[in-house]
Amino acid sequence: MNLLKAASTVSLLTLLSRVTGLVREQLIAASFGASAATDAFNVAFRIPNLFRRLFAEGAFSQAFVPLLAATREREGDAVTLRLIDAVATVLVWVLLLVCALGVIGAPLLVWAMAAGLKELDSAATMTRWMFPYIGFMSMVALSAGILNTWQRFAVPAVTPVLLNLCVIGAAWWGAPQFAAWGIPPIYALAGGVMLGGVLQAAVQVPALARIGCLPRIGLSPGAVLAAWRHPGVRHVLRMMAPALLGVSVAQISLLINTQIASHVGVGAVSWLTYADRLMEFPTGLLGVALGVVLLPRLTAAKGRDDPQAYSDLLDWGLRMAVLLALPCAVALLVFPHALVAVLYHYGEFAGSDVSQTVRALRGYGIGLIGLIGVKVLAPAFYARHDIATPVKIAVGVLIATQVMNVFFVPWIGHAGLALSIGLGALVNAGLLLAGLLRSGIYQPQPGWAGFGARVVLACAMLAALLAWAGQAVDWIGLQASWGQRAGWMAAVLAGAAALYFAVLRLSGLNLRQFVRRG
Repeated sequence: MNLLKAASTVSLLTLLSRVTGLVREQLIAASFGASAATDAFNVAFRIPNLFRRLFAEGAFSQAFVPLLAATREREGDAVTLRLIDAVATVLVWVLLLVCALGVIGAPLLVWAMAAGLKELDSAATMTRWMFPYIGFMSMVALSAGILNTWQRFAVPAVTPVLLNLCVIGAAWWGAPQFAAWGIPPIYALAGGVMLGGVLQAAVQVPALARIGCLPRIGLSPGAVLAAWRHPGVRHVLRMMAPALLGVSVAQISLLINTQIASHVGVGAVSWLTYADRLMEFPTGLLGVALGVVLLPRLTAAKGRDDPQAYSDLLDWGLRMAVLLALPCAVALLVFPHALVAVLYHYGEFAGSDVSQTVRALRGYGIGLIGLIGVKVLAPAFYARHDIATPVKIAVGVLIATQVMNVFFVPWIGHAGLALSIGLGALVNAGLLLAGLLRSGIYQPQPGWAGFGARVVLACAMLAALLAWAGQAVDWIGLQASWGQRAGWMAAVLAGAAALYFAVLRLSGLNLRQFVRRG
């Protein structure tokens, strides 16, 4: 398998998801701005997303994907299919219970996450509407694990587009309809989220059927009991316990930060959300793509007892992360006003909202290389069934992040929350890397010093161009001239990318070295 081609496929399809996600946020920003209603929706949407990241894409995926890849490598497809059936059966019945409890306990969940909201009741209602979303997305996570193990990366990568399209439709058409019916227009977004969850789960069915891996869900008590006793299910549950602790650390941090933001003032939750949406571009295109491609390959290398291939895969992933993440971080730090203005400064989204979102974006941008690095480094531990080490590191980072919040938030408000997350990500990635180096699991290949110097030189040239462009154009003042403003930004970013890779090439970096077959 050509790793660069596979990662590029995931990245390009993720780009489509991120572009539609930005359109989604643009419509929400233009229609509702950074208001109390928008804060309520963002908190309500974060609750099922928190559980999704905690269980479906977090602890469950970390425990299930390595087992799935190892079982297929050692025992073949027939045994693997029985494992899939058993895990899917248990997952479905657990999800039914969790969704029911979530709908009942929505007001308590909202209060626990953001007691300072001005519209707590609206947030609780929208949480009830959207909580079943976690059930559909958990089945999507199961499907993604299977498809990625079978090296079918396209469907999992493009699936989130459906959510974005549904919320776009809700903001464009649903909100005015709800207003005409006397229902708060913001509720239309919650309906769009639920429809998106249903469609995302539905498109997995034909994809799984094509590779003969469509799970058979046990419905009778005997079938459920047999699935529960399957050794693979027991293994997943055992591995989920420490994984759940590790993932919950990040989600606890999100919970605390949302709670703090809700007390900072109206708009703080929304400013952080809009900045986070911009951060998802590089983290999704680079971090998620690299993690998705590397985890099954690392697991297979571990199963073959091939430590050299294991280390080489990590080296390739880290170089790709540095090569592509560092210029993105520079752009977020040097060129944020243009990015936020072009993408969000319309309708109800005021110039002051641009400035506040920029402050959050810069805080996140400081830690971008760390956020993407964790996506590459953590799978190196998961592939070895070592979840305890990332958990210990994550707990330490959580404590450090909240200590930083104590100092940063009174000083710079909501931007302090973003800065703490950024710095915490750098610490997390650094400790993971140190652990891999200390244990000898990862042995860097020669040439890192020259590679790093060339990347830094190219980033310096890119920063100079973006800094000039940021001052040469009145990005805020061009609000009425959307086409001109977007055209300027497209030209500047294209020129910056061309300059970056030209400097790399002229400095002697051979980009062909990244075309790797695993």
